[in-house]
Amino acid sequence: MPNKEPYIKLPHRAVVFVGDGRKALFLLNEGDGLKPRLKVQQAFEDENPPTHEQGSDKPGRTLSGTEPNRSAMEQTDWHDVEKHKFARTVAGALDRFLRELQTEHLVIIAPPRTLADLRRSFSPTVQRSIVAELAKDLTGLTVNDISQYLVARS
Repeated sequence: MPNKEPYIKLPHRAVVFVGDGRKALFLLNEGDGLKPRLKVQQAFEDENPPTHEQGSDKPGRTLSGTEPNRSAMEQTDWHDVEKHKFARTVAGALDRFLRELQTEHLVIIAPPRTLADLRRSFSPTVQRSIVAELAKDLTGLTVNDISQYLVARS
């Protein structure tokens, strides 16, 4: 007989954050731990074109103080910079959202790099609210599919 224990038990009114470097969803569980009913509360999407569309100048060159040779500088990855900035913006919005809802349960679902950016940006209040973290990119799934993923055993 298959085990019906959910992968993550979501308390009633738990907030589920699903995001990556360009998109973020704040979901609220209106169900219980065994049958979550996730509803979208807020959604964010960032316009982040590739670096070659954002940067118009070629990388600079530098002169070493000890060598007569010049060396090229690496081009700034503006796309990556914007992903980090978006994670900080979303972390601040999540802090305000948790205060408004007055909830103490938060599940974070994001790819590993985004998760690392978020961890660095979370306030102590948000950090205390986290009950689970998943290093997965589920932003391409529907809300119903995210619910099913959280209920399924891995």
